Amino acid sequence: MVQTYLLSWLIPLLSFLIMSYAIFTFMLLFLWKRIKPVGSDVNTEAVWISVIVPVRNEAENIKFLLEDLSQQIFPKNQFELLVTDDSSVDNTAEIVRQYAAISNYTIRLISLPDIPTTSPKKRAIETAITHASGNLIVTTDGDCRVGSGWLQSIAASYAATGAKLISSPVTFTQETSLTDHLQTVEFASLIGSGAAAISAGHPSLCNGANLAYQKEVFQEVNGFEGVKHIASGDDEFLMHKIAARYPGGIYFLKDPAAIVSTKPHKSWGQFFRQRKRWASKWKHYQSKTPLILALYIFSCNFSLLLAGLLCISGNLGGAPFLILIAAKCIPEWFFLGTVLRFLQKPASLLYIPVTQVFYSFYVCFFGLAAQKPEYEWKGRKLV
Repeated sequence: MVQTYLLSWLIPLLSFLIMSYAIFTFMLLFLWKRIKPVGSDVNTEAVWISVIVPVRNEAENIKFLLEDLSQQIFPKNQFELLVTDDSSVDNTAEIVRQYAAISNYTIRLISLPDIPTTSPKKRAIETAITHASGNLIVTTDGDCRVGSGWLQSIAASYAATGAKLISSPVTFTQETSLTDHLQTVEFASLIGSGAAAISAGHPSLCNGANLAYQKEVFQEVNGFEGVKHIASGDDEFLMHKIAARYPGGIYFLKDPAAIVSTKPHKSWGQFFRQRKRWASKWKHYQSKTPLILALYIFSCNFSLLLAGLLCISGNLGGAPFLILIAAKCIPEWFFLGTVLRFLQKPASLLYIPVTQVFYSFYVCFFGLAAQKPEYEWKGRKLV
């Protein structure tokens, strides 16, 4: 009797959540498509950029980024690079020094003391900003690659919109394995949904590997004050603070020239630690919108898992379960496919169904794993 009663409301609830998720995904697609790129014929002479790159043990990667910056079409006398080295134990700092001696643009190396901190990346960025000369701060990571039009695209967007913060696209470098493609698809969902939320006027997600904001606005909102104790969130928490101060001041830069690429994780350990840090941010959101969104996505994915268990136990028919799967997956296919084509990742389109098989488990697993407040970054334990 009790089981019958539970099923009488549980199955309709699961169905409602999954069907609403289908509508939600089509809304994301609409919001993504209405984002228009900024034209290239914008006067950017007043834009002076400080590129900030926090690094720790990036000797294997940093020279590629330094060379990419030397190829920028944006005037070399309108940007500088500040590399904040967080006590690397390899020769990262020496590589930067050697390159700075022959570089065609300004490079400054800032060495940070090796002292305990909850969020080393926030400390590195804040320190660099105190030395920055630019009116526009642009952040990326030491293992990233950028195209020659990267800074020009960001500068044009800033000049045209007067944005307080600009979120730009990030994807992975060339995929060589199944797991690489799965990460590309999953990451595309984050980039696309973050862009759609910005388009809707409710900024939620962004990525510090490709972020720009006004220096004076960073100082006006007191930077990372209030969130320094949180291991992750140098990007999203700052965006939320700026959005609260300047509603409508957040933009997404939908321009292929602005895409930043980074390496996919090659080990489960690296992937787990990064996603755990990301998931840990949910419970610290001050704005209700991203928190509600995170809980909603968790609930919808958990609903599909419960529906699968009900089907296996014989309490939900096979046909209704297949309808629920289709309701969730078909809209995702359209949305993810559109974002992947923009990110110039057509080969990853074939891996969308594989990702969908695991995604519900993935969301639920990391949503629960992040509740244990212990994380790791670049070989350091963060609590």
